[in-house]
Amino acid sequence: MTSSNKNLIPLLVIIGGSALLLISFGLRHSFGLYLVPVSEYLNTGRELFSFASALNVLMIGIGSPLFGALSDKYGSGKASILGIILVIISLFWMANVEGAFSIIGSQTLFGLGSAGCGTAVVLGAVGRSVHSANRTLSLGIVMAAGSFGQFIMVPSISYLIEIFSWSYSLFLLSFVASIMIIFSFFLNFSEKSESSKSGTSQTLTEAIKEAFKSKSFNLLSLGFFVCGFHVTFVAVHLPAFVKDENLPFWVGGWALALIGIFNVIGTIYFGYLGDRLSKKNLLALLYGLRGLLFLLFIFIPKTELTVLIFASLLGILWLSTVPLTSGIITVFFGPYYMSMLYGWAFFVHQIGSFFGSWFGGRLFDIYGSYDLMWWICVILGIVAALLHMPIIEKPVERLQNQKT
Repeated sequence: MTSSNKNLIPLLVIIGGSALLLISFGLRHSFGLYLVPVSEYLNTGRELFSFASALNVLMIGIGSPLFGALSDKYGSGKASILGIILVIISLFWMANVEGAFSIIGSQTLFGLGSAGCGTAVVLGAVGRSVHSANRTLSLGIVMAAGSFGQFIMVPSISYLIEIFSWSYSLFLLSFVASIMIIFSFFLNFSEKSESSKSGTSQTLTEAIKEAFKSKSFNLLSLGFFVCGFHVTFVAVHLPAFVKDENLPFWVGGWALALIGIFNVIGTIYFGYLGDRLSKKNLLALLYGLRGLLFLLFIFIPKTELTVLIFASLLGILWLSTVPLTSGIITVFFGPYYMSMLYGWAFFVHQIGSFFGSWFGGRLFDIYGSYDLMWWICVILGIVAALLHMPIIEKPVERLQNQKT
């Protein structure tokens, strides 16, 4: 392979991965817009849709290590196509929802499919394709594209719901999802470089055991649980919270959109810093700032302006954790099994997402407000910041021995 082709491969993978996350993140983060209309259509409380959304994000977590392993073995392109097909089917199903089974089933299938065209597969492909010196920044760029998708798609979907209907908008989104198939072929250019192949006599089972024995990996995963709890509670329940505060419907959609666009800044900036500073200290800072921001939001008056300012600041901290977390995992274990190992950490993230979504609806139905959930978010932010302090940010003994 010529030098020019080798230089082109990372760019193609970054473009394909960016397009996949742009669409899949846009779809995933728009589901909060459907909480109120679908719940009213089914004549249920918010807990049913919240529970379905919780299963959705949990299935993303369960599917991430599975699709990650498929990606590591058979290629990221093939794994992502399978996921995209499941997403398309699930959106058609949700558009025809008629009861508890269909809303739970469609969201569960959507979650499984999203794992196939989500971060575990995409970040693994990018991580294997780029040089280690630029890896965290490259991961940040791809995540920024996902956030930009949230910015452009959430308000667009909100507009579709208002001018058409929630069910017809889901039909349209199934066609949008099909566009991802084109970009999934870009991931086939992902290669395991010679450096990433070094020492890969290690089997998949051995890699999993090595990760689970690592105290630092387990602490990192627990912190990622908090990330999932935070982002999914906000993504699912912020539009409903805004409505409860008697603010216009558009505020919820634009708040999610602003989170997305400001996270473009956050992921690129913290990805840049992650190649130069301690990743675990940056993560501790991010989680601590989240807790402080949630605390301030509890006490400030809720107006259109304050909600949008809150969303903008939260956006900077939103998924800036992802390139740092995936970058540390590569530092720990090397890039060869990155998709699968990040998938395991992301599974813990999605367990947090499950509880963030479900508890939000459950506690609202019990107490009639989200006050307790905001306080839980504050406490968890502080806990996550503390969890990252003991992490040892260096390669495992196996990789250190290879260098000697």
